[in-house]
Amino acid sequence: MATPNPHDFATRGPAVLAVTATTLVVCSVFVALRLISRVAIVRKTGWDDYTIILAWILAFGTSFSICYGTTKGLGRHAEDIPAHWLSPMKKAAYTFSVLYNPALMTTKTSILLFYLTLSKTQKSFRWTTIATLIVVNVGGLALSLVNILQCQPVSAAFETPVPDSATCTNIVTIYLSSAPLNIVTDLAILFLPMPILTSMRLPKKQKIILIATFGFGVFVAAVDVVRIAYLQTAARENLRATHQNESTNGTDSRNSNDFSWYASFSFMWSAIEINVGIMCGCVPALKPLVHRFLPHWLIDQTLRNKSVIHTSDDSKIPNVQDSRRLSNMQTVPQSPSSHDRPLSPTAAVPKPPPVLRGANEPMGMMDFLTTPDMNEMPRLNQMNTATTALTRQQSHTFFDFVNVGKKKNITLRSNRESIYPVMMVTVLFFVWGFAYGLLDTLNAQFQAVANMTNGQTIGHHSAYYAGYIAGPLTFGRLVFRHWGFKACYMVGLMVYACGALVFWPSAVLTSFPAFLISNFITGLGLSTLEISANPFIALCGPPEYAEVRLNISQAIQAIGSIVSPLLAKKVLFQAEAENLINVQWAYLGISFFTVLLGIIYFYVHLPEATDEELENASARMPIPRDATVKLGSSHIKVIWISLGVGVFSLFCFVGGQESIATTFEDYVGRVMPSIDPVSHHAVGHTAFAVSRFVAALANIWLKPRYVLLFFFAGSIAFAAATMSGSGPTPSTLIIMTMFFQGPLFPQIYAQALRGLGKHTKDAAILLTAAIGGGGVFPPIMYAATQAHNVQYAYCVVVAAFAAGALFPLWLNLNPTARKLADPVRDEKTRRESQLDLDRRDSEQQFDETFSKSKRWSKMKHRYADRDGGRDHQMPAVEHRERRSWPQGQGQDAKDEISTMEFATVPLDFAASPGRS
Repeated sequence: MATPNPHDFATRGPAVLAVTATTLVVCSVFVALRLISRVAIVRKTGWDDYTIILAWILAFGTSFSICYGTTKGLGRHAEDIPAHWLSPMKKAAYTFSVLYNPALMTTKTSILLFYLTLSKTQKSFRWTTIATLIVVNVGGLALSLVNILQCQPVSAAFETPVPDSATCTNIVTIYLSSAPLNIVTDLAILFLPMPILTSMRLPKKQKIILIATFGFGVFVAAVDVVRIAYLQTAARENLRATHQNESTNGTDSRNSNDFSWYASFSFMWSAIEINVGIMCGCVPALKPLVHRFLPHWLIDQTLRNKSVIHTSDDSKIPNVQDSRRLSNMQTVPQSPSSHDRPLSPTAAVPKPPPVLRGANEPMGMMDFLTTPDMNEMPRLNQMNTATTALTRQQSHTFFDFVNVGKKKNITLRSNRESIYPVMMVTVLFFVWGFAYGLLDTLNAQFQAVANMTNGQTIGHHSAYYAGYIAGPLTFGRLVFRHWGFKACYMVGLMVYACGALVFWPSAVLTSFPAFLISNFITGLGLSTLEISANPFIALCGPPEYAEVRLNISQAIQAIGSIVSPLLAKKVLFQAEAENLINVQWAYLGISFFTVLLGIIYFYVHLPEATDEELENASARMPIPRDATVKLGSSHIKVIWISLGVGVFSLFCFVGGQESIATTFEDYVGRVMPSIDPVSHHAVGHTAFAVSRFVAALANIWLKPRYVLLFFFAGSIAFAAATMSGSGPTPSTLIIMTMFFQGPLFPQIYAQALRGLGKHTKDAAILLTAAIGGGGVFPPIMYAATQAHNVQYAYCVVVAAFAAGALFPLWLNLNPTARKLADPVRDEKTRRESQLDLDRRDSEQQFDETFSKSKRWSKMKHRYADRDGGRDHQMPAVEHRERRSWPQGQGQDAKDEISTMEFATVPLDFAASPGRS
């Protein structure tokens, strides 16, 4: 058989060959430059250099296998490939699949080993890096074994056709299932060093270059997403077959699909991912090379020119900016001879004092990357007065014109002071409300595509709420107790992002266990968010408005639950394979957005509260915190009984709420089939949100325990009424049931949390874990539905709400519990807040007056300069310091010092004790 002319067929081979070869060449150049920099200039190598060499060897193997495959039909349609090309083409593809994950694993290992050299004092950074290193290697090893053993026997992977006796895994499934691990580790490597880099005190240009250098990894994550997109054609075919109940195993797909065509661009982007990853890993190590041959790229000439002022005796005096920077650097003054001689990158770095670093200890990698060269530093001559002033300032709570003193904790904030932090945390309420509303809709769509039963869908729902039990009681508690409120936001968002990513392989595999895992991880993440967000809203501000704030924030959450089902309906209008793939992309977008939100919250300044501060806040309240009741022979504090009953009430309420959510569509279909269940559910969520706003207003004038009892009674009554009838009446009653259950969660939570002092965080953990009741009652509801019908099964909802009503009954019937639950004003804090507000207003008035005076002074100086006069008055502090000024220095030097000292006057004024 004659070899066909390649021009007679559509082929992607030439493009794949050109791009793969080009990126390999560029990657090789970067590795060579890195080795020159580390061996010839720095003369110091490490394990990160050795692993990058291994990564390049594996990258060469993957790129060569792709290039060779293009000469044997890779990039053509299957029918256009000669028969004698099929075996070598499959061997090349198999070689690529075996080498792909080890190449990524060694590249990421090199970068993470380099990270470990950056800081030995940042324990959180080091342990997170080590954890990422373990995940990268364990995951990479597992995926490598899966690729090696993709067929049994292994030789069947490159046989054509694959024999019926062999068993093979669908190669597309393998590639797509590895996507979440790659993306998660890519994002971890990208963002791990950013907190350290952005907090460094460096010149602006150096900091921008440093952050940009480490930020090149964003291209790797983007390339991974593009690579996945080219595998979606094959995934669509697999999902269509699953939806149509057709048997599709890996062996059949290898014999029937057009793998050589649609996988070619995926292979190409995989090579780009590996090669670009190696290049990104090499960039930080190129600083010595760049500094030797292109020093102007690293040195901020503007800063360097401004850093010294020449005087009449040719002395050099740093300006105020460099003085502040130099006062915090670990450097030793050099002799004039060493300063005048330029330092090369290979020159020995001046050693700091022995107390900071051992005499023979080499400079750390972060020092090497960030420490400016000493020939950029001006000499410090005749600066005793200014240096003393700068040293004196560091003893106060002001640092670089920023007050770094302790801020108010969340329990001491007035209404006005709590607006900003409450708004920032309320954004998180919308995020998990959106996720909650999306869950049921996506479960239904997944069930339709994968032909799953209602029982399996209930299992998905229960897995989500199982995460609410496990998360707060395990790592959530650790994070909350040791690192505080904001740490829970970031950790929760990151875990939630991982759960969204895991949805990708679960959809590709159309696997019930995989989707269980995705829902469980999502529950872990959102519970970690909620473990700190709810108490933050309840505590941040005057205590008498805790229920008001929490109801409003929870109403924002309910709005997210309204939006997400409507959006899902537009995306997933029909249960088809293409729509499920659209959901995969939607989850990928949600994951990236959540990661970005977590990074943003790292830089958002939010108040905190320690156990001691929470205890002091409760001690200020005139409530009987130590009151006890006698049970048998022991006495138990009433406050613990209230907490226990509150946890039980929340467990039952959420169980009843979720029982309605999981059966809403079946219920509406039974009582009034003509109604669109999605739209009707949106109406119910709207009523749910509106009731929370109503309750927020009611709590201003009514005692919260009355409001709680009223809404519990309404929920029980309307839930019982839904058990009979048909037509518009029961469909309206279920909306009213959702209206009355809206405020129950924030009312229970805030009143159960009140007055617990140093135990507040532990109580928040228990209350959040109680949300796991949402995974217990829906299976009971499902069993009742199977035994009778969905309308009868609403007896489970009535029972759940009736059990939850024990809490408002306890609060209203027990006198001590009433005093503990009723809001009380913190009069002392209110007075202090008012005095602080008056002081700030006075300071603002003073600042405005001072600013006007300063502008008028500048205007007078400007007109005096135009007249040629320079006899304008100097600040008083200038005259004091002029007496100690050395003889023989020019007017320019005096003006420079007067400017610096004038900048320091407000610091001393603000920090001096006794000033008001």
